[in-house]
Amino acid sequence: MNMPVPVPSALNLRPEAEQAPTSGIVDVFSYGRLKPGIIPLWVGEGDLPTPSFICEAAAQSLAKGETFYTYQRGIPELRQAIAGYHERVYGKAFDPERFFVTSGGMPAMQIAFRMLGGNGDEVLVPTPAWPNFAGAITIAGARPVGVPMTIDAEGWHLDFERLEKAITPRTRVLVINSPSNPTGWVATHADLRTALDLARRHGLWIVADEIYGRFVHDPALTIDGRTPSFRDVMEPEDKVIFVQTFSKNWAMTGWRLGWLEAPSSLGQVIENLVQYQTSGTPVFIQRAGVAAIEQGEDFLADQIAKARHGREVVGRLAETGLVELPPPSGAFYAFLKIKGATDSKDIAFRLIDEANVGLAPGSAFGEAGEGYLRLCYLRKPEDVEEAVRRISEALPRLVA
Repeated sequence: MNMPVPVPSALNLRPEAEQAPTSGIVDVFSYGRLKPGIIPLWVGEGDLPTPSFICEAAAQSLAKGETFYTYQRGIPELRQAIAGYHERVYGKAFDPERFFVTSGGMPAMQIAFRMLGGNGDEVLVPTPAWPNFAGAITIAGARPVGVPMTIDAEGWHLDFERLEKAITPRTRVLVINSPSNPTGWVATHADLRTALDLARRHGLWIVADEIYGRFVHDPALTIDGRTPSFRDVMEPEDKVIFVQTFSKNWAMTGWRLGWLEAPSSLGQVIENLVQYQTSGTPVFIQRAGVAAIEQGEDFLADQIAKARHGREVVGRLAETGLVELPPPSGAFYAFLKIKGATDSKDIAFRLIDEANVGLAPGSAFGEAGEGYLRLCYLRKPEDVEEAVRRISEALPRLVA
């Protein structure tokens, strides 16, 4: 994990702000974003802009003058649309009162950790992990505790023995990200039940990030077009909070629109935290969210198909003999183990300079990610093909 830049002590900042980690992904992104001809596979988004039907819904809302303060929990139409979406995907009824609209997935996550952790508390995070988990936990005043996953020829796996050994009297929360960013690991129902049992025994909350749940590639882990979910195995009284975003399914990364799913009994607490964070998400953006959910299935299906094609193309990197890459079961990332690599950030910078391809360094995802590179393959086929060609040519020089 990248360490923060020291701040002069005379400024007297709060430690949770001063200790917020620098993103190794942003470091590489900033270094190469203006390089002519760069193929940018470093961040978690595809190459398509937001579909026009979503943009038109926002424009129509603006034209109607919907530019005032609004419901802190989200407009009723969007909360109902989110509940209906869950009903279609998970095959059972959902109460709209369980859903709370936020200005992106990151605010949803920050609200969750502010409710559940603070000074002196610990949050378990299986690693390699998206670095924003550690950032959001740190800003809330708690301490992220990385718990390394294991890997074999079949892919990554949660190590529940390690997880249980990492629990202390200060542990409050367990984070489960499935499908995983960056590894592509997907939890089985058995994994989810074991995680629930662990949380129940120790009185822990679970923060579940199932953002990539529609991007599933392994038929053995596919349930009606989605991955296994805590919703399949949990009881109503289980302490599980889900964070979600519109960014990935509907190409809306720049819109900053997400939601929390939590017990309705937490509604007033979440409403208060939204009030003091953003005072609510703009109505015109929420109208775009309704359009995405109600009209976006065909677009999402095309995105999933594109991801599966990219996954197959990227798999050819293993043919170089310099890359280990078990096929990712879900999401849209390849997490490449570069044989002989000891400084993934250095290799990421050199790939920009020598191959004109931007990948995220594995060290950005915690110590367990060192020696790896993350590649987002949700791109047009010709870009992925060309990136694989360039990387294949450059790797022998980079690890010589």
